[in-house]
Amino acid sequence: MSGWSPPTHDDLGRPVPLGASPRRIVSLVPSQTELLADLGLDAEVVGLTRFCVHPEGWNERKQIVGGTKNVRVDRVRELAPDLVIANKEENVREQVEALQAIAPVFVTDVPDVDGALRMTRSVGGLVDRAAEADRLADAVAAGFARLGAEAEGAVPLRALYLIWRDPWMTVGDDTIIADVLRRGGVENAAVGHQRYPTLSPDQFAALAPDVVLLSSEPYPFGPAHVAEVQALAPRAQVELVDGEPFSWYGSRLLRAPDALDDLRRRLAAG
Repeated sequence: MSGWSPPTHDDLGRPVPLGASPRRIVSLVPSQTELLADLGLDAEVVGLTRFCVHPEGWNERKQIVGGTKNVRVDRVRELAPDLVIANKEENVREQVEALQAIAPVFVTDVPDVDGALRMTRSVGGLVDRAAEADRLADAVAAGFARLGAEAEGAVPLRALYLIWRDPWMTVGDDTIIADVLRRGGVENAAVGHQRYPTLSPDQFAALAPDVVLLSSEPYPFGPAHVAEVQALAPRAQVELVDGEPFSWYGSRLLRAPDALDDLRRRLAAG
């Protein structure tokens, strides 16, 4: 297509040979599936994972190729895709390598908000939606700029963001979740940790966070867990949060600034 200029390599530096704008795409990442929809694609996306719950209805009328960690390579092969979109953290290396024998695979790596903006523009270029991707990325950047200006000068709260129970698991400094929180004036209580460290009850208590955030995913924290967490951090304010605006690094980041605004209001109300 005239004007189509896709990236030639993915985020891992591997070549992604595309002879034409892709017309049969398999997405293995929920947040990137939603991004494809928000870039204006539909018929082009022929396969996705069972965790790709946005946009509504796609997982009912498109082929499910397994989960993010257990992709059914045979199902992907049957779909005859001309592009597979994966992620370094969310997908399994051996499965991604097996898929490379079927179609070009574009692997993203999104460590922070800036990385999410780059990913949005890269995926937009891949699927011939560069202008739409630029507009979306600019809107996300503007939302975080506004959020940062509002948070400037505020006394930051130390928050422990929990993603799993038994064992307790939180997020390290090098995750997009920590970066999203930081941009909203919320410091990561697990400072110095990388990726997704587990915590013993004693380690949990020793962190003495101001706030504990119980994410809705991947572990489905709910009201029943608040007292259990409060016992380990008796001085902390415990809040249930929707995990998607904090961890989905595609177009869902448009909702992150408002989610952080809401969180700050709830924390202020005590």
